Amino acid sequence: MKILGISCSPRKQGNTELLLGEALQGAQGEGAEVELYSVSGKTIEQCDGCGTCWETGECHIKDDMQELYKKLLEADGIIFGTPVYFYAMAAQTKTVIDRTMALNRPERSLANKVGGIVAVAGSLGLIDAVKDLYFYIVTRRMLPANYVAAYGGAKGDVKKLEKGMKAARDLGRQMVQLVAKKFEYPAEFMAPPIAYGTHTF
Repeated sequence: MKILGISCSPRKQGNTELLLGEALQGAQGEGAEVELYSVSGKTIEQCDGCGTCWETGECHIKDDMQELYKKLLEADGIIFGTPVYFYAMAAQTKTVIDRTMALNRPERSLANKVGGIVAVAGSLGLIDAVKDLYFYIVTRRMLPANYVAAYGGAKGDVKKLEKGMKAARDLGRQMVQLVAKKFEYPAEFMAPPIAYGTHTF
């Protein structure tokens, strides 16, 4: 079993990464193989909306996202970590999830994986970031786990949050236990929706 933590913060070893590391320690303590992947210093271009991936199942942009695709597909559980900038998830987080549009084939999808969330904000915006990531997890046909939402401004602030750090460890433990349940989305409803429920044709 493998649990992947993705730090979508442009800062290395910041609060997002610290909480993800704590979550991964919790997962490792439950016997899982863990990996922390940071987008900091990586080249991950924005989705250009070309639509190629809908035809081929592959993204034509050859950058560091190709490496991340492999890690996403190998993982049984994925914890998405984001800082909050201007009251929403960071641009790097949105870029990563936009680029997963290419994972749209039965053999190349995030379906049936467990998804967790870590979000860190200086003030407002935590709820919006968590809400948007949960909606993403659900529409990818993943099983939602818990979330950790913490306040922290300067690097290392989250270390002072004893309950927050414990919550992160518990999230990692929960991820392992949920993966072990071998959740499978009903095959009848596996096709990922686009604006589900609003089609008029």
